[in-house]
Amino acid sequence: MKIENIEIRRVTLPLVRPFRASFGTATERETTVVRVTTANAEGWAECAAEPDPLYSSEFLDGCDLVIRDHLVPRLQALGDRLTAELVATTLAPVKGHPMSKAVLETAILDAQLKETGVSFGGYLGAVHDRVPAGVSVGIMDSIPELLDAVAGYLAEGYLRIKLKIEPGWDLAPVRAVRERFGSEMLLQVDANTAYTLADARHLALLDPFDLLLMEQPMAEHDILGHAALARLIATPICLDESIESARDAAAAISLGACSIINVKPARVGGYLEARRIHDVAAAHGVPVWCGGMLETGIGRAANVALAGLPNFVLPGDTSASNRYYAQDLTAPFVLEEGHLRVPTGPGIGVEVLPDVLADLTASTSNIRF
Repeated sequence: MKIENIEIRRVTLPLVRPFRASFGTATERETTVVRVTTANAEGWAECAAEPDPLYSSEFLDGCDLVIRDHLVPRLQALGDRLTAELVATTLAPVKGHPMSKAVLETAILDAQLKETGVSFGGYLGAVHDRVPAGVSVGIMDSIPELLDAVAGYLAEGYLRIKLKIEPGWDLAPVRAVRERFGSEMLLQVDANTAYTLADARHLALLDPFDLLLMEQPMAEHDILGHAALARLIATPICLDESIESARDAAAAISLGACSIINVKPARVGGYLEARRIHDVAAAHGVPVWCGGMLETGIGRAANVALAGLPNFVLPGDTSASNRYYAQDLTAPFVLEEGHLRVPTGPGIGVEVLPDVLADLTASTSNIRF
């Protein structure tokens, strides 16, 4: 595939309400959007990194530099031989930076699929035309505020509620939500690495609330600690930040560190590696679900396609666009009976709204091939 130009564009979208996790509070979604142009198509993707290195070691300014100075030159060396399937191996000599690599691979794959008329879901192996949607509820200032938020999301039709937790905001909010909305509601928690194994006795106090899972309670690299915690509590352990590759998934499963995996394509280097993680988990009988990083419609379209694969059996963080944005970069994803439709058009299957994109753009640079 012959690429003519790669555009790197920084955009900022206001969130409809602040979103707080254990590592910080966001009031807007600042991201880098990459557009790959060929003679016959445009491919789009967005970088999942945050402005600051709090969720992971990657951050937006660093991603832009790595993309421009270290990743794109390696892809340029392939010339007309470049395909999405060659991106990971070509960029492998550059250590780390999975989110930077993922945004390039995804944009190239989008352009490639548009040239051949194949949808993202069709290429990845999706078997569903719609996927169940859950919603992630951030840490609130009070229990009444939390209960009002959960009530609103349930009224909209979301099929699963995820509560962000941290020390001091765990037992009380979970108890309040369970008591208010009952035991039939699918409920899970996400700690974003906020605890240690020394908190095992405390985390076991969440067992009576019949949670679907406890997501990433401890540090990313503490696989053995998660295995030990899994033996001490009844709530299933789900790993998120710990899983950066299919190899990581196989190791964590073999060690008993998790019984569920949250697959975030950007965190693992792209959708091709995400599919490999899906396959490894399926081979071990471990269910997976698709996590979210406050994506705009560009990233949400690709995530929904991935969530259509057969082993994505739990509702993901594939919420409707209005969960985060009053105005998205694409036509909004709309909740339909608790589900989102998998796009069927070529590539990611959605069109970027040029006027909206222009209004939200802070800077643009181009790299000619």
